[in-house]
Amino acid sequence: MKVRYISRLYKFCDIFPFFSSESLLISRRHELYKLSERNIIRMIRTENLTKVYRLGAVEVQALRDVNLEIKDGEFIAIIGPSGSGKSTLLNLIGCLDKPTRGAVFIDGINTGELSENGLAEIRREKIGFIFQQFNLIHTLNALENVALPMFFAGVRHEIRMRRAEELLAKVGLGDRIYHKPSELSGGEQQRIAIARALSNDPEIIIGDEPTGNIDTAAGKVIMDILEGLNHEGKTIIVVTHDAEIAARADRIKRMRDGKVLD
Repeated sequence: MKVRYISRLYKFCDIFPFFSSESLLISRRHELYKLSERNIIRMIRTENLTKVYRLGAVEVQALRDVNLEIKDGEFIAIIGPSGSGKSTLLNLIGCLDKPTRGAVFIDGINTGELSENGLAEIRREKIGFIFQQFNLIHTLNALENVALPMFFAGVRHEIRMRRAEELLAKVGLGDRIYHKPSELSGGEQQRIAIARALSNDPEIIIGDEPTGNIDTAAGKVIMDILEGLNHEGKTIIVVTHDAEIAARADRIKRMRDGKVLD
């Protein structure tokens, strides 16, 4: 894989850490180990979570004191109008951003206590991301796109390619592994994105409008896959505008004006 392709994805999402040395990898794991060596109930919890964006002299309060608990293995849908704070909440839970006030706890770890390296380790070890826009590298084929997070995790080439092929078969694309995104439908591209999200076997799958850019039939396939992953024990958190999609979750949380309503 050419370095320029890898650099592009790194700039794209900032969700895959790049380890410059073995000692750096060890220090990151040690940091998380110290924070997680306790008896805990596995869950995600937010505590008075607040996010304020400053646009010049103007402050925009995207989240307002959000308190939410998501249990291990739960399938939760978050719905609400545009601008209600759904994506901001996902970004904070997914350790892609930091709150202005309040805290996010993942399996008892206060993510606010972690360095940037520790946050990157959380993203790599615990969380898989699915985006509305797919965020695939168009110069790479399906197999290479799925294998890419494992490259950043330091997995050996033969192992990551074998796992990538297994994951593509899991999402029904075993016969499309050498196709590039431009040669695939929107639904097929999103299935590649799901396989990529699973590459490091995360406990939590976060989907920001995962069916937003595909047709109804393809959306049903995506939701069938997510339900199957939930039945395997994965925690699924999905933001959606679609009431039918939300109805397939175990629980629905509604947001408006930066607050969780119920």
